[in-house]
Amino acid sequence: MKILLPPSETKRPGGSGAPLALEALALPDLASRRAEVVDALVQLAHDPAESKRVLKLSDRQLDEISHNRVLRSAPTMPAVDRYTGVLYDALDAASLSAPARRWLGAHVWVHAAPFGPVGALDGIPSYRLAAGTSLPGVAPLRRHWADAVRAVIAQEEPDFVLDLRSEAYVALGPVPASVPSAYVRVVTEQGRALNHFNKKAKGELVRALAEDRPRARGLRGLETWAASSGILIRRAEEDGVIELVVAS
Repeated sequence: MKILLPPSETKRPGGSGAPLALEALALPDLASRRAEVVDALVQLAHDPAESKRVLKLSDRQLDEISHNRVLRSAPTMPAVDRYTGVLYDALDAASLSAPARRWLGAHVWVHAAPFGPVGALDGIPSYRLAAGTSLPGVAPLRRHWADAVRAVIAQEEPDFVLDLRSEAYVALGPVPASVPSAYVRVVTEQGRALNHFNKKAKGELVRALAEDRPRARGLRGLETWAASSGILIRRAEEDGVIELVVAS
């Protein structure tokens, strides 16, 4: 099983890892496309006024331009530790045991706008780029990434993909039809979709999976594990969608 997570706008600064090595990230066939986006971000960062406009930054966010300027030389940290925010606070990967973190490294991809999907333990620098940004000199990110990401996921031939991304990041790399997958929607028992608790519930789900490390090779195995763990997952009326039910 592979799990696809969205990134977060908020990130921890710094890091102690070696500078970004695009060829060392998961799904290395994406290296050339990653380089195109990284190079465009670095170049853009040398024009603060244009960076502010393109990245839609407020005056209080201008310091983030410096992160893009040093993308290739800045220290890195594992992707799952780099991101903060509701989902990643609930996951709290830093507090997991070594076996649980290794499980994350083997089973989780985090979909970053500059890099495409990367392994949970892949080292990445801090950056600023959202899924809907149009970078000068690069095709719109949806067009830049979608077919390439779909192709590399197909090449990986995972048994099953659990997709916890937002719709914006799904558009940057749809799971191919040839790969069994399920898109996760967080709802109340009455079926009402949630926002804040959506992210928290997804983080808690991935943490529970990392702690238990079930041998779930498909949706049925995931459902069996969830039922034994007190987690309510049910199939939605839409094909390919499952509902993670939380108390309202």
